[in-house]
Amino acid sequence: MRHHRKTTSLAAAALWAALAAAAAGCGGGPADPTATAATGAGGCPGVQRGAQEAVRGAERTDTSWNGPTTGPRAVPGKTLVYVAQTMTNPGVAGVADGVEQAAEAIGWQVRVIDGEGTPAGIQAALSQAVTLKPSGIVIGGFDPRLTSQQLARAAAADIPLVGWHAVAAPGPSADPKLFTNVTTEVEDVARISADWVIAGSGGRAGVVLFTDDSIPFAKNKAGLIRRRLAACPGVRLLSYENIPIPDASRRTPQEVSSLLSRFGDDWTYSVAINDLYFADAAPAFRAAGRPGAGPPLNIGAGDGDPSAFQRINTRQFQAATVPEPLTQQGWQIVDEFNRAFAGSPASGYVAPVHVVTAANSGGGTSWDPPGYRPAYERIWRGLPPG
Repeated sequence: MRHHRKTTSLAAAALWAALAAAAAGCGGGPADPTATAATGAGGCPGVQRGAQEAVRGAERTDTSWNGPTTGPRAVPGKTLVYVAQTMTNPGVAGVADGVEQAAEAIGWQVRVIDGEGTPAGIQAALSQAVTLKPSGIVIGGFDPRLTSQQLARAAAADIPLVGWHAVAAPGPSADPKLFTNVTTEVEDVARISADWVIAGSGGRAGVVLFTDDSIPFAKNKAGLIRRRLAACPGVRLLSYENIPIPDASRRTPQEVSSLLSRFGDDWTYSVAINDLYFADAAPAFRAAGRPGAGPPLNIGAGDGDPSAFQRINTRQFQAATVPEPLTQQGWQIVDEFNRAFAGSPASGYVAPVHVVTAANSGGGTSWDPPGYRPAYERIWRGLPPG
């Protein structure tokens, strides 16, 4: 049975070991996550060694599926509504595609409703989702606390909710109530992004950080990146750019032009909480005569959409990304709902972080770890692990 999509517009074991070694051997940042890194010409040999080890682990591609291989058989006849923060966010859209693919495999129906990136739009989208009385609703990339009335209606209707980047941590959430939240560990994503800067720069860099503080998940990620960068005295945080994602295409080119004028060659690295900032920054870098291969060298701390891979592979104003396995996470969302419908607990799976560069991308346009599709399909068909 094929699912039907209707979009409505309204108004990454070795890696963990490496990260643990880095955390144990390098020390932490200042207590205040918003403290700017100290200036100075010196590097940070101890922190740099730990960062290099962690980055080497995260750049590995010879990985295998380490997620669930057992669970309940497919519960038939279910419907899902995916409420998107905005479908212009490539991460949100990529997960929606994964949900649709998995729904087709399990035999369910899916409808996508676009909140268009505004509180009113998201509230209206979630309100419509509840009115449709689906079997389950996906909270796609927005803070569910912005929609407390709609959440109460969903709870009254006994509709389970699964989030993607909805709260800061993966797993079940009591407040707001989510069966589970699907995401990588934000602490690991933030740390490896900062470590990539520290390792690549030899502990000497001038960094601009792009974020969207209107999204608690993103604000937390940016604070963690800022803290890790501050662990290296030779890394200077030149500017903290708070640009809401819905405004990024309009504001980012102007801000980048201004930053180039202010900092010139002192700006050697950038970190963004989402790759899309570099798509919007590219015209300003190009207009200023900056080489596509940098500097500045730019890394996205999520989400690893196809355009980011294209920029990385062609060395056009983005050098690396820490991609979410977007399609795999879409499949995980469907599997989590199946567990909810069957009365089973959430899987507890969290994908390990991965760093993509032109050297290890293989020319691909996404990070799609091998093995999850047959694993989930065997679970849903009631077959033993392959």
